[in-house]
Amino acid sequence: METSKKITVETTVQAPVAKVWEYWTEPAHITKWNAASDDWHTPRAENDLRAGGKFLSRMEAKDGSFGFDFEGVYDEVKVHELIEYSLEDGRKVTITFKGQGDATEVVESFDADTENSIDMQQQGWQAILNNFKKYAEQTAV
Repeated sequence: METSKKITVETTVQAPVAKVWEYWTEPAHITKWNAASDDWHTPRAENDLRAGGKFLSRMEAKDGSFGFDFEGVYDEVKVHELIEYSLEDGRKVTITFKGQGDATEVVESFDADTENSIDMQQQGWQAILNNFKKYAEQTAV
């Protein structure tokens, strides 16, 4: 598979990096924000956050018409700074967390797949990241 095209999405969350990290990595939180639109959800998430550990997010249309497992293996984890993982098809994803006081910059770069347009992939991943930002800011104490 040709995976030379990298796509990057980013946001700044108005919450400290420790809180952003917790919301990003804990399954109880992942199930609350991991969707690109209101008609999708993540009913189940598993996360073994360590190099060699696996993760799985079950993503489904709320009407039950379609669903899939988004899963992979962590390559590197630096608490509050970096998550790198490989998806089942070999594509790589890198997420950086940069704490700036009460705000955290989250930057996610990933190898594009060959099945969907670059624009569609960027919009979908950005929508999920925007959903995360909204959840983290509304939930942050």
